[in-house]
Amino acid sequence: MDAPSELGDFLKSRRAALRPEDVGITPHPTRRRVTGLRREELAMLATVSITHYTRLEQGRVTSASDGLLEALARTLRLTDDETAHLKDLARPAAASSRPVPPRVAHASASARQLLAAMTDIPALIMDRRNDVLAWNQLGHALLAGHLAPDSPDTPATRPNLTWMLFLDEQYRELYTDWNDQAQLAVASLRQVAGRHPDDRSLAELVGQLTMNCAEFASRWARHPVRTCTSGVKHLHHPLVGAIELSFENLVIPSASGQRLIAYTAEPGSPSEAALRLLGSATTPMAQEMTNAI
Repeated sequence: MDAPSELGDFLKSRRAALRPEDVGITPHPTRRRVTGLRREELAMLATVSITHYTRLEQGRVTSASDGLLEALARTLRLTDDETAHLKDLARPAAASSRPVPPRVAHASASARQLLAAMTDIPALIMDRRNDVLAWNQLGHALLAGHLAPDSPDTPATRPNLTWMLFLDEQYRELYTDWNDQAQLAVASLRQVAGRHPDDRSLAELVGQLTMNCAEFASRWARHPVRTCTSGVKHLHHPLVGAIELSFENLVIPSASGQRLIAYTAEPGSPSEAALRLLGSATTPMAQEMTNAI
């Protein structure tokens, strides 16, 4: 991904979202053609020269100071996640002089062993692009029972949860709050893209989604940014119905960008009962009986 272009797009989107009235500027009723802040207004409020800010927005500044970026963040009222994203875009890691082919990630044997031991908790291991590298039996049954259990083992068939959220109808229909989940998925992917502008596989994923899904393309163009490490999923599973689960992202230190995601239900809740039912319905013996009917 082109980091200078991404930086310009991000700054423009945040300028457009901030009205002059919000920062004490009274716009002229007939001379204004834009609803957001102009470049010169942002530069004045952040006490930055208009020339320097323009060069930054156009991707022609090779180094931006903490003071400059923090002044812009304050003026644009960025969140902590958005401020970190601004700094990532303004200071992209130096790319190698030779193109680096995408690396195929794999879950380690010890991580797979951990997943298998988590028999009562849906869990999976994903890379930073949201490719599923491994899942346990309950994780597969919860999120993608319509896919082959061994699909994460082969890169060609490996599921990607962001792709599925927008382009896989069965996975999409799991979420009762799909719009919220879609917004969060795009915002999280934006954060990752800012930190890894040279990730060709990530760029290919974004390109595929942009070309094949207008909903994704529209959300991506608005440049939302948010880190997602925990939360709640509201699902309607085809086998057990409504289920509400908390989730946690646990970073695997020895594997770059990989994380384990585990889902839990509140003890004694209907969701816990539904999770137990799903587990019993997807045991090998239960599946054999179902297939025999």
